[in-house]
Amino acid sequence: MFGNIAVLACSLFLAPGVHASQAAALPYHFANVRIGGGGYVSGLVFHPAERGLVYARTDVGGAYRWDQASAQWVPLTDWIEAKDNNLLGIDSLALDPADPGWVYLAAGTYTAPQAGNAAVLRSHDRGRHFERADLPFKLGGNELGRGNGERLAVDPNDGRVLLLGSRDAGLWRSEDHGAHWSRLTGFTDVATSPASRASSHGRTQPVGIVFVVFDPASGKRGEPTPVMYAGVSTRATSLYRSSDGGRSWRAVPGQPAGLRPSHMHRAGDGSYVLSYGDEPGPDTMSDGALWRWQPASGRWTDITPLPRKRTPAGFGWGDVAVDPADPDVLIASTHHRYTPHDLLFRSTDGGRHWAEIFARSSFDRSDAAWTVDHTPHWMTTVAIDPFDPDHVMFVTGYGVWSSRDMRGFDRGGTVHWWFQDRGLEETVPLGLISPPQGAHLLSALGDLDGYRHDDLAVAPLQFQAPPRYANGESIDYAGQRPALIVRSGYLREPFEAAIRAAWSGDGGRHWQAFAGEPQEGEGAGSIAVAADGSGVLWAPRHASHVYLTRDLGRHWQTAQGLGARLEVLADRVDAGRFYAFDRRAGTLFASRDGGASFVPIGGALGDAARGRDQVQLQAAPDAAGTLYLGARDLPLLLGDDRGRVQQRMPALTGVDAFGFGKPAAGRHAPVLFVAGRRGALQGIFRSLDGGQHWQRIDDDAHRYGRVGHLVGDPRVFGRLYFAPSGRGIVYGEPMEAAP
Repeated sequence: MFGNIAVLACSLFLAPGVHASQAAALPYHFANVRIGGGGYVSGLVFHPAERGLVYARTDVGGAYRWDQASAQWVPLTDWIEAKDNNLLGIDSLALDPADPGWVYLAAGTYTAPQAGNAAVLRSHDRGRHFERADLPFKLGGNELGRGNGERLAVDPNDGRVLLLGSRDAGLWRSEDHGAHWSRLTGFTDVATSPASRASSHGRTQPVGIVFVVFDPASGKRGEPTPVMYAGVSTRATSLYRSSDGGRSWRAVPGQPAGLRPSHMHRAGDGSYVLSYGDEPGPDTMSDGALWRWQPASGRWTDITPLPRKRTPAGFGWGDVAVDPADPDVLIASTHHRYTPHDLLFRSTDGGRHWAEIFARSSFDRSDAAWTVDHTPHWMTTVAIDPFDPDHVMFVTGYGVWSSRDMRGFDRGGTVHWWFQDRGLEETVPLGLISPPQGAHLLSALGDLDGYRHDDLAVAPLQFQAPPRYANGESIDYAGQRPALIVRSGYLREPFEAAIRAAWSGDGGRHWQAFAGEPQEGEGAGSIAVAADGSGVLWAPRHASHVYLTRDLGRHWQTAQGLGARLEVLADRVDAGRFYAFDRRAGTLFASRDGGASFVPIGGALGDAARGRDQVQLQAAPDAAGTLYLGARDLPLLLGDDRGRVQQRMPALTGVDAFGFGKPAAGRHAPVLFVAGRRGALQGIFRSLDGGQHWQRIDDDAHRYGRVGHLVGDPRVFGRLYFAPSGRGIVYGEPMEAAP
């Protein structure tokens, strides 16, 4: 045995096979609203034995497989439901070099105490179906060091054997294709020591073992490989070697010190190339280096493309890829070099000389127009196609760039890059609206400001600038004047002084910044516009009050009766009514004087909300003073702004998000859409009759984790838009004829 802690796999069939008890009552078609990329792709892995087979992992949006026939990425983890939302952050990905059917995902988004434990998701049909093996520790697919790797690896000589480097629980081994795991007690304690933790922006997180690598030449087919390596994210001794299949480990002699390793790749001649940084990234890195190690001689050679003239250099190194067919061909990426931007270097002589690739590169942005405002950054993975050395891919904080003519660069040519993100949608929506006229969908997005979608299949440019926000966090339209739209956002340097709220009078085609903003707060937060557009209520982030303007920001007044950390919304019918609520404490407030003053909403509605977590409050689209209330442990309630409850919908036992759609033919009540729970069943449901009867409309292949925002389309019966966990914006439409 290799360890003294055994873990039994859950071995539950979790993939999209539809069980009779959970089958969708209505057939729906689900697809992404086209944006293209937009999130951090933290890793890429080519299969070494099958042309065109490549996988991508993301920090919050699951994993993908590239489909050659359709030329797009296929999501592999949409079947994960809300209770397992933590598994949508993929901390590592591994393939069996000898069997293209096997793919393994080390799944777990956070290591915080409230996060669930990690799991290994394993598939023998390229990700069409998965089984799950629960682990007794956490992983951090959206934490520091998530671009390092790979911390999960399959033995190239014996596909039954896998190694997994954890963040704070040491090194683990499986001997049955990942179904059961045991800890390798002989591995160094430095992997679980404070030295393997990292800090950034006031938080400290475990990083631990960042890669494991087998040496295939040390073994023979059908038997476990004896020689393997593991790298620990520490500035002291960091690289360890085992010659007995993992029973014992020793530090590799002569290795560099003072920097943390992030990647290690084996070259065809048996040497290894490694990238280092003073921090694990991706948040920050101010120094780094590249090294080549030759195990036969024990020689270490510094091959850093830009020699350090000072310490620190001001940036680090993300990855160094080696051509599987030529050990002298290397491609390396800088990391956190924001002035003027990160760089990509190529060497054809083993790292003795380097040429900067972007100096002779062009970028085709036609498939995602918004990328014109972005330069590559967070380039923590670079990959060379083992079957086509012209095909090179690198990741960024917003997607994947790819080339097909890399060798032409060696002859003085230009490298042509295209944005290879069709099907890979990883934006994080923070607000959605579907007005009754104009574009069917407008959004506020993390990192990308927001979009007006006139065509759901086309990736447009973001909202017209200025202003252009780093994060769009809230968006609203005037219920009786829907062409008037307001939004709020968050800015980064050097634009911090700009106004952080904007308005549009033509449905989001053109924007103007507000004339001014309140004297406190950091912008963003929650914003709402009166039904007739006569006033705007804004609760900026970190402000101690909520503020009202009646002249688009020239003057602001404090809304009386409200405190901090509230969300605001407007009545869709009556311009004199506004509402506010505390999502975490469940306190509700109402205004009947256009937002100037508020009083608590008491009664049965206020009592039902009080003390609840993740409260959802919305104004009815068709009746003044009418409110809908839900929470994760509360059925959907219909009430009014005086606190009376008019209807309880006990068929739903919990609500994550809800919205309103176009009424069915012959009916007046808007369609209700709810992402939540009906008894023990998690799903997305709709009601055509005001909540008396409910039908499930999602299915076991389309769960999308936890849904955070949801709106129905007031002009297209049955259509809804929602924001799942790290999967961009998804829309659903019924496949049955409209009733």
